[in-house]
Amino acid sequence: MNKVFTRGALLGWSLFINLLGVRPGSTQPPAPDVIFYNGNVVTVDENFSYAEAIAITGSYFSAVGSNDSVRALSGAETTEIDLADSTVLPGLMDNHIHNVGGGPGVDLSRVRTLQGAFDAIAQRAQQSSPGELILTNRDWHEAQLDEQRLPLRRDLDAAAPANPVVVVRGGHEYILNSLALAQWNIDESTSEPIGGHISRYPDGSLNGELVDRARLLVELPSVEEKTLDEQIAERIADYNTLHAVGLTSIRHPGGPVEEYRLLQEMRRRGVLTMRITHLLRPRVASAIGPDAVREMLHAWGVTPREGDEWVRNGGVKIGVDGGFEGGWMREPYAEPWDRGGTYYGINTIPREVYVPVVQELNRLGWSVSTHAVGDAGMDLVLDAYETANAERSIVDRRWTIEHGFLPATDQFPRIRDLGVVISAQNHLYVAGPSLEKYWGRERAEWTTPVRAYLDENILISGGTDASVVPYPPLWVIYHFVTRDTISGGPFGIDQKITREEAVRLITINNAYLTFEEEIKGSIEVGKLADLVILSDDIMTCPAECIRDADVELTMVGGQVVFKKPPE
Repeated sequence: MNKVFTRGALLGWSLFINLLGVRPGSTQPPAPDVIFYNGNVVTVDENFSYAEAIAITGSYFSAVGSNDSVRALSGAETTEIDLADSTVLPGLMDNHIHNVGGGPGVDLSRVRTLQGAFDAIAQRAQQSSPGELILTNRDWHEAQLDEQRLPLRRDLDAAAPANPVVVVRGGHEYILNSLALAQWNIDESTSEPIGGHISRYPDGSLNGELVDRARLLVELPSVEEKTLDEQIAERIADYNTLHAVGLTSIRHPGGPVEEYRLLQEMRRRGVLTMRITHLLRPRVASAIGPDAVREMLHAWGVTPREGDEWVRNGGVKIGVDGGFEGGWMREPYAEPWDRGGTYYGINTIPREVYVPVVQELNRLGWSVSTHAVGDAGMDLVLDAYETANAERSIVDRRWTIEHGFLPATDQFPRIRDLGVVISAQNHLYVAGPSLEKYWGRERAEWTTPVRAYLDENILISGGTDASVVPYPPLWVIYHFVTRDTISGGPFGIDQKITREEAVRLITINNAYLTFEEEIKGSIEVGKLADLVILSDDIMTCPAECIRDADVELTMVGGQVVFKKPPE
């Protein structure tokens, strides 16, 4: 007799199933291991069709359709799950996620005022010996603060007068107090490194802010080395956190080969539940010339696009400009500007290094993904990609521009002609007011113009850039559909996209980005059984419920990796 579960039982249900295959001695395909029925199944197939029921056999979807047609396939050992109209989507994906949290140090992720940040730092100082270094985590942004500005040197001096302080902000910036500047011998006479910026107050004195390559002036203490088992346990915990928000596939956008080997070891041990595309990154890209490329690749011992549906090499990641505070622009940043003078952002790798490196990687068959925030940064990327393409076509090889915040309209034909994919994220959702300060309202409104990219027939995928931006993928859909921000209201409402387009961004378009659109990204027969069950129908509910919907269950390859605890 078939086993039938109600929706209430679903939340307490777990499943482990065998690989898909015909049972020995049988000429008929096996009956499904599990059937979900009475659901609102958003398939994200070519027609964006809906279904009532799905069947899973082994690791794959084996039927999609009406309740009657799918339940007719049920066998004696099939488990049937009544979804009671719950909404089912393909497993959600993130195209650019570094990690879940913001690293060790004073936690600023929950503070909402500058005083709250100062209090947290002061509390750590009271618990520390005089002269002991105080670090913060990086999982915060000034746009979350009521004052919507950075804590600077003099602020930090008052909070911790007897301790050097380094505030880590995102992946591109440190802010130091006076004792920390002195510890690393940084003063008004210090030369700015190429690709970096040392910021100042209006009176010309240092305000403590070190941007991009200027951070290399500071050597932070190394984190205590973890054993392999400890590293694996930490990864498992992180991926479980991401499963709880519906993620089944992620793309790590540039890390050392040691990280890639760790993921391969997790795959070998059978403990990996997240599908991962991993991009490799030179430790110091600006120091890598074309003559060193072959040596670097040989040392890595990795081949282009090697791997399987669990761990795959996605190519090489390079960066040409800064982040929010250092995107390289054709036109100067808005005034008044606390760095003083005319500021265009930062070019972190010189043209004469970057272009030949891209050419050499292309000659050797590697894909290239390049971080570029500003339009001038994107100019350089497109120049290099076109130069490489003239030698060996990159069209249909899915090279990417990571972020692509502020494209110029004259760049759209160049992007489209090269088949470049835009790997976009919802930074504006968190940082809108700060971006307005940096770039002015007009450019802030244009940040990540997804509507324009789509209208220009440019393939674009979606993600978060966690931990720079919080990791929930439903926030990505909400932001791109509404253009709302956490603290500044909507920005650039002319760049809104439809819910269907937004869902495609973080499902099938991400699968396309990693050459996996034939095996995942939609709920179709023969594809991997990755799915998420939501508490609300995000295709029709009020916009706010897209952001606030609960994930009830996440499944990867037919195996439950998260189930919402019963209330």
